[in-house]
Amino acid sequence: MRQQKGDKAYANDAPVFEALLTPHRSLGRSGFIVLMGLITVMTIAPGIVFVAAGAWPVTAFFGLDLFLIFGAFWLSYRSARSREFVSVSRTQLSVFKRTPSGRTTDFRFNPFWARFDVARHEEIGITGMQISGNGTSTDVGSFLNPDDRESFASAFAGALATVRRK
Repeated sequence: MRQQKGDKAYANDAPVFEALLTPHRSLGRSGFIVLMGLITVMTIAPGIVFVAAGAWPVTAFFGLDLFLIFGAFWLSYRSARSREFVSVSRTQLSVFKRTPSGRTTDFRFNPFWARFDVARHEEIGITGMQISGNGTSTDVGSFLNPDDRESFASAFAGALATVRRK
């Protein structure tokens, strides 16, 4: 039997809260191209000077620096492909995670028995969030900045409270 929007079962299973959590990267694609262009110019110019002075092995170190900077940015942008989708309905709390490599994991909890733990530091704020229940647990939003952790934690805790009251 297919559920319709007017059915009571459908209304109970409709999400009360949904959030897509993604890591923030402040440097976009065009900014990256400009920055790497400037770094390349700043690497090649002294390299030419050293080659002209006869110290050509030094240019290899300049090239290594350029390669390492590019590699660090590549790893940073790769880690930005992480995703976490959190959904709360009256019958289910689900957390769907995708790693940068594409591996996915799915956690499902009963919202009435799930426990949401928040670790706080008095100066930093929230340092970690964890959902546990049914003998399993998972961290949530570990890549978020402190302000986003605060807003997610309050919204998520409010959604859990709403579901439990109904």
